[in-house]
Amino acid sequence: MQSIKAQTLFLIGIAGALLMVTTMEFQRKAERNGLTTVQDSIPKLDSITGLKIAPGFDMVRAQCTACHSSRLILQYRATREGWKERIRWMQQKQNLWDLGENEPIILDYLAKNYGPEKKEVRREPLQPIEWYKLNSK
Repeated sequence: MQSIKAQTLFLIGIAGALLMVTTMEFQRKAERNGLTTVQDSIPKLDSITGLKIAPGFDMVRAQCTACHSSRLILQYRATREGWKERIRWMQQKQNLWDLGENEPIILDYLAKNYGPEKKEVRREPLQPIEWYKLNSK
C-alpha cells in the first residue's frame, strides 16, 4: 500500500515538473515575440464570431459578417493577394459593395490573422537512394 502512495506522489511530482518546464518554455517564446505574459501570446477570440480580436476586427465583423457567416473567413486561408482576389470575386459575383478606404484595413487583418498556415517539417525529405547489388555467395 505504501509503495502505491510513493508511486503516486512520484508521478504527481513529475507531472508538476513537466508543467513548470512547459510554462517556462511558453514564457520564453512570448518574450521573444515581444509579449509580456503567456496570456498575451494566446489570441483572444470574439465569442460570437470566433474571429481573432486584433486591429481591424471591428471592420471585418461589420463589413464581412453582414452578408455571410464568419465561418467562411475561419476556414479560408490566403495571402493578402488571395484575400483581395476573393473580395474582387464577391464584388463581381455577389454584389459586394466597394469597401473604399476600409479595404486596406480589412486586407491587413485577414492576411495577418488568416494567412496561409505554416507547416513545420520535422526533417528534409529523403533524397533518392542509389541501390547496389549485394554479392551473395
